[in-house]
Amino acid sequence: MNKYPERTDVVIVGSGAAGSLMAVKLSKSGKKVIILEAGPIRKPGDLISSQIHARRLKWSGEPVEETGAQPIGNVFNSGYGTGGSALHHYGVWPRLHAEDFKVKSLYGRALDWPITYDDLRPSYDQIQQEVGISGDKAREIWRPDGADYPLPPVPVFQQGEIIAGGFKKLGKSISPLPLALNSRDYKDRPACLWDGWCDAGCPTGALANPLALYLPQTEKQGGKIIHNATVSRILTDDGGKKAIGVIYHADDGTEITQMAHMVILAAFAVQTPRLLLNSADGGLANRSGLVGANIMSHAAATVYGLFNEEMEPYMGATGGQLLNQDSYDHKDKRTKGFGSYQWMIAQAVKPNDLLGFGGTNPALFGPKLTEFMQQAAQHFGGMTGCVEDLPVQENRITLSSDKDKYGIPLPTADHASHKDSYALWQAAKEEGTEIFKAAGATHIWNGPLGPMHIMGGTIMGDKAEKSVTNSYGQCHDIDNLFIAGPGLFPTCGGVNPTFTVHALTLRSSKYILKNWPAIT
Repeated sequence: MNKYPERTDVVIVGSGAAGSLMAVKLSKSGKKVIILEAGPIRKPGDLISSQIHARRLKWSGEPVEETGAQPIGNVFNSGYGTGGSALHHYGVWPRLHAEDFKVKSLYGRALDWPITYDDLRPSYDQIQQEVGISGDKAREIWRPDGADYPLPPVPVFQQGEIIAGGFKKLGKSISPLPLALNSRDYKDRPACLWDGWCDAGCPTGALANPLALYLPQTEKQGGKIIHNATVSRILTDDGGKKAIGVIYHADDGTEITQMAHMVILAAFAVQTPRLLLNSADGGLANRSGLVGANIMSHAAATVYGLFNEEMEPYMGATGGQLLNQDSYDHKDKRTKGFGSYQWMIAQAVKPNDLLGFGGTNPALFGPKLTEFMQQAAQHFGGMTGCVEDLPVQENRITLSSDKDKYGIPLPTADHASHKDSYALWQAAKEEGTEIFKAAGATHIWNGPLGPMHIMGGTIMGDKAEKSVTNSYGQCHDIDNLFIAGPGLFPTCGGVNPTFTVHALTLRSSKYILKNWPAIT
């Protein structure tokens, strides 16, 4: 059974950070916008602060086959349903540094972005005012130039104070961690409760995510979101040079053809390449052969410890309380590896589940685990290094021979860290151990390499032969087909990507509106 609804101005695939922001900006200008979300509908009242409910926000769609020495962790990093992965993100919003945009020019490694930090700075400044970021620009001495944060910094609890002492003893600097989380009431959204349930979706709306911000605004402006809508193909005519709509499947299996003047893919870094590869022989918008290539995933360098002091590890935000970027700049000034990393210090933790302290040392079981849990409940401390992953062209999304229930080939994600990225991860762990020793930890251990964030796969660039899109996410081969999200990143730096995703999307939305007649 096929259905052919009325043509719309814009169809956006994905309701996450990029899709929701693009939708609100285009609908505000009067464009008729439809968002297609593959997962189920979620409302604030559906968000429950428990580990079981937090898991339900993560990927539960058709499986992604993961191969390679360091898999990208699709289930943990992706989302499924209203708000996508941004519904369960932790709101850690640092900016990329100026050198992150010119790694090839400065160091002869990796790739350059087709823009500079200064090109993106106005968008960073505007977004942080819209969303509300808590931080302290003066103390964040590593941050590139930009406007002051609109909200005061988040509070520091005992865990943060104790670990900060280790940084200070070694002559290192710390600052409040910039969080897209309200330290006080802001624009009709309440202040945080500091109970550490960020990954459960934040039912109070204190944490900036699509459900708290841009999706309600889009619907008020006449935009429409359709859930349980699995897109299978992008449609084109004019010899494949113009996008004319998409085909998607409703939950009951009905195949629906949604025509549109513009198509925007914001389905995250795995599903967007999958759609492009499935939409044409050899892949749509794939003159470069790079659709799916250069997939990246930050390596999480975790450091854990037990302390004599009471740490209150359950207090604060899941993202952490403090930041250190002393080791960020000068990517080549390393004794081991190449790249940048930052420390996110004193995350709020729960007793069990994936990020709970109960699973941080899997060698413990039985009475020893019980003893550890009793001690860790008050005396546990931790921090996480976000370690840069160099782009490797062979790390890519391809189509599997296996198919989903609609006959669409499943994606395969193959990823192995560059040897210099892996060495940098090792070096970060060693530094973190020294910091915890200085902080007075009585026991110190590390977790395995954890994949954190997914980027690349549809990289931007100046040349059509060496990238998939231009700096606005506009496909080189199809003027009215845009890509939004972290898939555009040519390199990933050593900071969380969501703030940069918002800044890029805002910049692209302005370009689209300014050039609408010519593009469509």
